[in-house]
Amino acid sequence: MKDDNFILINEVGLRDGLQGVYQEVTIEQRLKIIDILIESGLKNIQVCSFVNPKKIPQMNNVEELVKKLPKKNDVSFSAFILNQYGLERALKSGIKKVETSISLSESYSQKNVGISVAKAQENLHPIVSEAIDAKVEIRAGLQCVWGCAYEGKINSNKVLKLLEEVINTGASVICLADTIGAATPHNIENLLEKIFKQFPDIKLALHLHVNNGVELDNVKVAIEMGINQFDTSFGGIGGSPFMKGSRGNIATEEMVDYLNRLGYTTGIVTNKVATASRILEEIINSEYFYGELYKLANK
Repeated sequence: MKDDNFILINEVGLRDGLQGVYQEVTIEQRLKIIDILIESGLKNIQVCSFVNPKKIPQMNNVEELVKKLPKKNDVSFSAFILNQYGLERALKSGIKKVETSISLSESYSQKNVGISVAKAQENLHPIVSEAIDAKVEIRAGLQCVWGCAYEGKINSNKVLKLLEEVINTGASVICLADTIGAATPHNIENLLEKIFKQFPDIKLALHLHVNNGVELDNVKVAIEMGINQFDTSFGGIGGSPFMKGSRGNIATEEMVDYLNRLGYTTGIVTNKVATASRILEEIINSEYFYGELYKLANK
């Protein structure tokens, strides 16, 4: 039976959160954190990315991590990829869900993946097709939807045009990412209104970053517009190392607490998530954490 008050949380801290961290977080430490995140009630956990470890050293040897993941029928583990080679590595690892995205910003596309938006768009179709053929669930998306540190605001017509291309790949869910943390309740509402008008059957998720204290207001507006899937990271860690000024994701603890107060359900226990945040904080120190609630949650 569908619960209209249920909001799906996709935990991305072990990927987005760690990608800019310099201190080593071992496979065993990650597995311990994953166990705690599962205990908290999280059912969707992005555990790594299959990217060049020379650019993102924290993602070295992630095949070992995937190999050692706990066997949980009710938990969906996923990995992030950016190209065909990343997909091939993901498929060989045995992971059953992948996420990918392309940029709306030429500058960020070059800095992040070293290719143009047009080339990334061209590459996306075979990536999605191959994943579907391999019976691996794939979510595709757009980066820099509400702006870029290098190019400023992104025109909504450009968003809609590229979004149509992503939809045509056949990906099961489309994720819109506010890579720089430029979204506001007003511009989220405006863009979603245009998207749903043009693509009424689209299934969307949002990947939002901290943004001068309005990030939870952004969530509220998005839910009111019909969004029920969000990426968050424990402790609020995260941000792209290739985007100037990119800050942390919305903290899972803050998100769950906020949704509870609004009357929505997630199935997640805040205190347990906070335990994972505190464990990681002891390993990498507090400078990477944008969340505050994890410090206050009962131990």
